[in-house]
Amino acid sequence: MRFSVMDLKVGDRTGSDVFNWNGLLVVSANTVLNADDIDKLQRHDIDYVDIMLRYDGKSPEEKPAAAIPQENETARTYEEAVGGIKLLFQQMLQEGKISKELVDQSFAPLANHIEQEKDVVSLLLTLNNKDDYTYQHSVQVGMISYYIAKWMGKSEEEAVFVGKAGYLHDIGKSRIDNNLLQKPGRLTADEFSQVKRHTEYGYEMIMKSQLPEPIALVALQHHERLDGSGYPNALRSQDIHPFSKIVAVADIYSAMISNRVYQQKQDLLRVLKELHQLSFGKLDAKITQVFIRHMIPNFIGKKVLLNTGESGIIIMTHPTDFFRPLIQINNQFINLSDHHELEIQEIYMR
Repeated sequence: MRFSVMDLKVGDRTGSDVFNWNGLLVVSANTVLNADDIDKLQRHDIDYVDIMLRYDGKSPEEKPAAAIPQENETARTYEEAVGGIKLLFQQMLQEGKISKELVDQSFAPLANHIEQEKDVVSLLLTLNNKDDYTYQHSVQVGMISYYIAKWMGKSEEEAVFVGKAGYLHDIGKSRIDNNLLQKPGRLTADEFSQVKRHTEYGYEMIMKSQLPEPIALVALQHHERLDGSGYPNALRSQDIHPFSKIVAVADIYSAMISNRVYQQKQDLLRVLKELHQLSFGKLDAKITQVFIRHMIPNFIGKKVLLNTGESGIIIMTHPTDFFRPLIQINNQFINLSDHHELEIQEIYMR
């Protein structure tokens, strides 16, 4: 049944995907709406929404998501996943293999929790301020890979599998000297050759652990590129496993939005633009476009810091230039598509 957005209640469940006038996904089907969801629908000028089930204020199984404190629970499951990947690195280093049980115990709770999280941008902004880059990166790549798989229409089971592959994609780094991984300056050619071996080490270790081969192939191939410019085997598009193509997008995005010893993080929107450019020959275009299309609506309402030092709020995205949105600064509206001298330096939570 269709309801006016103005008549929506916290706890209503959507019956179908909701897109804005520009074709961007605003809210997914089967979403239990919270106050932020309803506000987002209004900001996107959505008039009507298909509602599958109305919240009656009584049924406990339909308790509104907004009434449940999610932030602490999200942070807790995220930290547990980080602790889990640390244990897996240690186990791999000590035993040369990892246990399937520990992998499941480490990643499954996170996957179960983030299934209900819809604003991935807020999730990344909240959790993307940690140390231990290698471990944090592994968890983020697992999360993002899971979301991409879901957005591509894959089943929950398959999305969890892809997320798990992303979670383990860098496990081969357990055999790389940590001083090399943490080196603040540019690597020499020999040092880079050593680091690149993590892909082969990961494949060997995962196969030795008797985990499914596609997970091992992701560890081996996540640095391959469609045009043959990647490593370790300079594979081209048709020879790269589909899951490896998903994790490649997640890997690059997480790496670029994170602080590393040799590189400052970049803002989440600018990195999406760089991914878009990479989709012309290096990354799978369909996967990259699905990721961008589902991420863009989540930037609405986020605060930004411009290169002028001014702060504003993203009001809406431009129909032909997603990466230069309409910004509100106090009572002034600025279309960044018309002001190329202005750049977003940072995006953060309100």
